[in-house]
Amino acid sequence: MAMIVSACGNKEDNNATNASGGDEKVYRFATDAQYPPMESMDKDKIVGFDVDFLEAVMQEAGLKYELKNVGWEALLTSVEQGTEFDGGISAMSITDERKETYDFSPAYFESTNMILVKEGSAIANALDLKDKKVAVQIGTTADKLMTEIMGKGSTDLKRFESNTLAIMELDNNGVDAVVADIAVVQEYLKNNPNAKIKGILDRENFASEYYGIAFPKGGELRAKLEPAVKKVLESDKYKEIYAKWIGGEPDMTGVLSQK
Repeated sequence: MAMIVSACGNKEDNNATNASGGDEKVYRFATDAQYPPMESMDKDKIVGFDVDFLEAVMQEAGLKYELKNVGWEALLTSVEQGTEFDGGISAMSITDERKETYDFSPAYFESTNMILVKEGSAIANALDLKDKKVAVQIGTTADKLMTEIMGKGSTDLKRFESNTLAIMELDNNGVDAVVADIAVVQEYLKNNPNAKIKGILDRENFASEYYGIAFPKGGELRAKLEPAVKKVLESDKYKEIYAKWIGGEPDMTGVLSQK
């Protein structure tokens, strides 16, 4: 657990970067730095795929910005209100439900949910979780998916403030499985090879999801950043960021096909 627990940082930590350009406003973004490799804390600095991607986008747009670690639920609320933050980036899947609350940038990353279980578990797919004890992070697409599978009133679906706490619950035998984003699961498995925990990919029941930068409804920043996002997605810089944090070459077919 050492690697994933170390992602929990002081919520007052922040990153700030200035880009050249005529717009002197400093745009403020919120994140939940507990999603390695997408975002996590390295001492007092926020690092990860999303961090590097946002930097590339803001530099392309020529805009100044700062990034602050506030936690998942605080991110959702503050970006919706649009008073403290101009946007949020935190491995946030674009869904029809969320589109009612936020505006989104073009999709920038393809993901899906994945299952974590102890080695020797008989669980083979998402439907096997129906009568099991399952941990998820509250307010995520994993939470929504497992609510649909297990039932809205299920007492066996345990919701935690972070994936870190959800995985700790599995490690302590409090649940039979954890469901979380594939990048989070794979990062945990990579950094904990002796944990005797395995990952299960079930694309039949967990469809692809696409991350986007979230903005308050009706704000002006989304339109400013849309061309920059598209430019970065088609650049070698995106490939460099992907190789650094995820590994390998990205398949952009799904991402670029999103509207």
